[in-house]
Formats: sequence, structure tokens, C-alpha cells
Amino acid sequence: MGLRILHISTRLILGGSQENTVLSCEGQSRLGHEVHLAFGPIYGPEGSLLARVEAFNARCAAGNETPAARPIGIHVVPSLVRELHPGKDLRCRRELDRLVAELRPDVVHTHSSKAGILGRAAAWNRPGTAVVHTIHGPPFMPIEGSPLRRAKIRLKNGIYAAAERYAARRCHTIVSVADAMTTQFLARGIGNPSQYVTVRSGMEAEPFLRPRPGESRDEVRRELGIARGDFVIGTVARLAEHKGHDDILDALGDDLRRHPEWKLLWVGDGWWGERLRARVCGMGLSGQLVTTGLVPNERVPAMIRAMDVLVHPSYREGLPRTVPQALLAGVTPIAYDADGTPEICRTGETGVLVPVGDRAALRQAVVDMFESPDERLRLAAAGRAECEREFTAERMVEHLETVYARALSLARGA
Repeated sequence: MGLRILHISTRLILGGSQENTVLSCEGQSRLGHEVHLAFGPIYGPEGSLLARVEAFNARCAAGNETPAARPIGIHVVPSLVRELHPGKDLRCRRELDRLVAELRPDVVHTHSSKAGILGRAAAWNRPGTAVVHTIHGPPFMPIEGSPLRRAKIRLKNGIYAAAERYAARRCHTIVSVADAMTTQFLARGIGNPSQYVTVRSGMEAEPFLRPRPGESRDEVRRELGIARGDFVIGTVARLAEHKGHDDILDALGDDLRRHPEWKLLWVGDGWWGERLRARVCGMGLSGQLVTTGLVPNERVPAMIRAMDVLVHPSYREGLPRTVPQALLAGVTPIAYDADGTPEICRTGETGVLVPVGDRAALRQAVVDMFESPDERLRLAAAGRAECEREFTAERMVEHLETVYARALSLARGA
């Protein structure tokens, strides 16, 4: 007998945690569960995954999904916003209370910090309902900037830590996408070790492993105006704070001028897009930057396949999906040693790991990979085999079945 599952996510933008959530919903629906997805209003330049959910529902209605699959219930929660906002947060709690009371789910599974705090509070008092939360990345901001900014960040981090401790007491199981998340949260006194379990963030591996017609490396490069002999340094990330695009420009500006065959390929868009593009223009490098803007998820494998290295200098991560995606596509990652990243990107084994913010080391890693194409291929091949075992959507959904069974047993006192 299938379960009734309610997933709650703060924003359904194009992003790793949101893709993880949607893949979980689809996989659980295919197993015969009744699945609902609630999220806050979608706005801004970062794109949305709502169209993907609607396409899945259309396939279900047309009989083009697995026999057990049912459409995913879609619920927009008007007051669910990312930033701290006491008035909206109080209204959101009431909206989630009503939604949980109406749906009467067996499992409430929350994602991201704001939805996790308010969603767990709304679900906890329903007898027999299992409450599960996934940590996709740390909500705590790095302490940096002016003294005033640092003070504000400390205050905000303190509020989030207190709220997370409150929410952990209203949760049966906490899922981490990386062991590093468990370590960080326990260090802040959030929850207890018995609550935590690591479930790797799953993805659709097949499109990365095998190109679709018209999406070979050479074909995609021609489409993007990139020559066969160009050395392509790619990123797949929102053009936003803490994603490290400025670090790439700081590290590689002089090398890009010396090597006109070096190209930057930026996949994604965001609030910092206009400023970053203006900075590239001011550096005289516009002819070496290829930007795709937002691309549908199904086109991401093709974009990665066009790269020689994927550079991911992000300052905050759970476990970045773009790193295993690059490895699945046969591309070596160079990434900052942030949070859960070293659990898949390991220097000399599956990529090159660089200290966070070390632009000189970032530059050297790119230069080394440019000069060592055989080493690039070796690292990518080793990482690809590991990711095929650990990072598929099917494996993630299978693990969540076990997580839900244990949480339900705790909720029902079995």
C-alpha cells in the first residue's frame, strides 16, 4: 500500500536541492505513492522547475509514465519566502498548518532551512505522521566583510541555529546529503546523532553517461561557437553570491589574456549576472566568455560535455550536484574544499580540491589540468565509476524508502 507523502521546499527554482526534491517526488510516484509538493512563490532570474513537475503530471495523465505513477499534487504556499520575515513567517506557519490538516500525509519531508523550520513545526503535532528533513546545504553564512556586516551575519546565523535546534526536536529523521552536514549541525547542537542518516543526492545519470542525438561534445561545441582546439573552463551555477565566479576571474584573468584559446563557459543565470558580465567586458575578455543563460535541466549534460574542466569555486555547499554530474559526463572537476565537496572531489583520485578562497591554488589547478590532458581523463574515469554507484536517482529513492519506514515506526511507536 502506498504512502501519502508531502514534500515542502522553500523555492522551486533551478538548483541542486530543488532538483533532488523533484526527482524524489517523481521516483516515489512511480513506486505508487501519493505525492504532493508544496513551495513558495517563484520569481526572479534563477528559473523554475515547475514546468518539469507539470510535464511529469502530463505524462501520467496521458498514460506515458509507469503504471503505478500518479500526478504530483502542486501546492503554492503564498507566504513561504527565503529571507527572515516575521510577518510572512507567521502567516506561512498557518498556511502550512492548514495544508497538513487537509492532506493528512503519512510522511512530511521538508527541504531547505526556512521550509524545514516551518514545515516541521506544522507537521509535528499530527499523530502518526513521520517528519523527515533533508539538509541540502548549510544555512549558516561565512563570517566576512566589514565589522557591521560580520555582526549582522553572526546574528542571523545565531537565529538560524536556534531555529534549527527547535526544528530538530520536531523531527524523527534528519537526512544529510553529505557527512559534512551532519558534523556541522551536531557541532552547533542541532539534533542528536541517532537522528541523522546520509543519503547522497541522486540524479538522472543516463543523460550524462550517454549523449542524446545531436549532443556529442563536438556538436555542442559547434552550437556554442567553441572551436575543437579550445580549452573550455566551465561552471554550472547560479550567477550569485558565494558561487565563486569572481574568484575565477581573479585567478585566471592574466592567463585568459595569454591564451586566447581558453574559453569560459558559464551555464546559468542569477541576480549577479549583469555585474559579472560587465566585469568580464571591463577586463577585455568578452570574446572568451560564452554564457548560456538558463538552460533546461535536460540540456545540462550537453553543456558539461562541451567542457575540458568544470570549475566549482563555491564557498557554501552540501555536496554540489554539478561535481558528480561532471564526472558522469567524463569531465574533471576542480572545486573548493567546502563542506561536503571533498566527499566526491579528491585530489589525485577524482579531481582537484582547492582551499576555499585560494585563487593562486585555483589558477595552478587549472594550469595543471590544461597541461595534463591524460591526467584529466584518468581522474574523470575514476570518478565516473564511483558516481554511477552512488549518485543515481533510483538509489536515492530506494534509500528514502528505508528512511521513511524507520521514521514511521518512530512516529507510530512501533
